[in-house]
Amino acid sequence: MSTPIHLFLYCVLILLASLVGGWIPIWVRLTHRRMQLALSFVAGFMLGVGLLHLPMHALEYTESSPRVFGWMVVGILVMFFLERFFCFHHHDAPDSHQQGESGPNQQGHADPVHDHALTWSGAAVGLTLHSVLAGVALAASVQSEQGAVWPGLAVFLVIFFHKPFDSMSLLTLMSAGGRTGSVRHLVNGLFALAIPIGVIIFFLGVPVASGGTWGIGEALAFAAGLFVCIALSDLLPELHFHQHDRVKLSVALLAGLALAFAVSQLDSHEHEHEHHEEPARHSTDDHGHDH
Repeated sequence: MSTPIHLFLYCVLILLASLVGGWIPIWVRLTHRRMQLALSFVAGFMLGVGLLHLPMHALEYTESSPRVFGWMVVGILVMFFLERFFCFHHHDAPDSHQQGESGPNQQGHADPVHDHALTWSGAAVGLTLHSVLAGVALAASVQSEQGAVWPGLAVFLVIFFHKPFDSMSLLTLMSAGGRTGSVRHLVNGLFALAIPIGVIIFFLGVPVASGGTWGIGEALAFAAGLFVCIALSDLLPELHFHQHDRVKLSVALLAGLALAFAVSQLDSHEHEHEHHEEPARHSTDDHGHDH
């Protein structure tokens, strides 16, 4: 398949994941424990992709370690300041604060929604900006891995796994704010389009159709920083504020890291296969010219 077809397929699947994420609280009774286990797995996968996968691809395009790590720092800071000023990156079961399920370790902690005077509109702005940046990362990753069976697979899986949590957070805040179901579904549908918008922005800014590669390495390094910051913002609050299910949550984290490592290894094997095929192709061409 060509790059546009891969991107179209990825965007459709991510859009569906985003829509389903907003509907999950309607279909399934979520608990704090289930949410944190899923988040630990996804955060582990995201952390692995941000540290093991994306920087290596970024180096292929920039050939400068300081430049790659500089853009990683920029990605971390952008995500940090988005979180600081919009306070949107809060994932929890919609009714966990009323259930008291998490035990005494959660007593005395007020609802983060009230702590930050968080409104759904502020969360929507922050989550949309974060999703647009993720769309840029997806396009850069697919473009950088042309020739692979599934180019950009690692970044796609990160977004696909994490997107439902973002939609769930947004619609939970809207529900708490008294918004009607029709308004919530409309906003969820519009929010799902943020990833495709990010993909379009990348291709408008990088003239890849003419063979240009400007900005791809920087975009990949930026995405690595973005993913590392998101992963840690999901993991660290659980580490500091709760002591329950420590073994289960740790196993989920390690499982996510293991999956990221496996995807990274699969991608590196594909690259090695391409490099072995390239000299053989040139040798065949030269042999044909000799005759």
